[in-house]
Amino acid sequence: MAFSTAQMKRALAQICDADSKFTPIIEASPLCPIGIAPSVRSHFESLVESVISQQLAIRAADTIHARLVELAGGKITPSRISKLEHDELRSAGLSGAKAKTIQGLSNAALTREVDINKLHLLDDEVVSTQLNSLWGIGPWTVDMFMMFQLGRLDTWPIGDLGVRRGWEKIHHLKEQIEPKKLHARGEKFRPHRSVVAWYCWRAVENK
Repeated sequence: MAFSTAQMKRALAQICDADSKFTPIIEASPLCPIGIAPSVRSHFESLVESVISQQLAIRAADTIHARLVELAGGKITPSRISKLEHDELRSAGLSGAKAKTIQGLSNAALTREVDINKLHLLDDEVVSTQLNSLWGIGPWTVDMFMMFQLGRLDTWPIGDLGVRRGWEKIHHLKEQIEPKKLHARGEKFRPHRSVVAWYCWRAVENK
């Protein structure tokens, strides 16, 4: 079920009540779209995009994605990706590890090792367990998929550098916060930690 704009505004009020330091960045930023705006991509393509984006700038990831779309004949699907050789995937700009991950993801989808088209029907923990069982799919990729593809509102991507830098900026920290410590700091924001993470990113963007 989609999250409404009114529900998001109530969630933002709860976040500000829990930590008033978020008030300025929330007021200066657009409304968080997680859970509100449905994704137009397939689950498979979203996962492929997340793999491509690992440790890359947005522009570089977009360039590689566009090349992969072209290689796949205009649409990224498990069957089309399965027909591409490893070297072809590398020619799009993918690292060897990412090419192997995307090939494995394609195979898992085709064999139904993971029923990717039905992941939205599963609880967060089950989604995480199934995807993390695949080679090259780690917590960051799963977090991005759950937030931006499945619209899950309580994902807390403490492994994301941007989230940590945003948290530090919002709280005027002089030292970098460790993921373990940030995990604990996020508990008070349940069940809206995805929203908190989204505003941490906005804080990094806000010059």
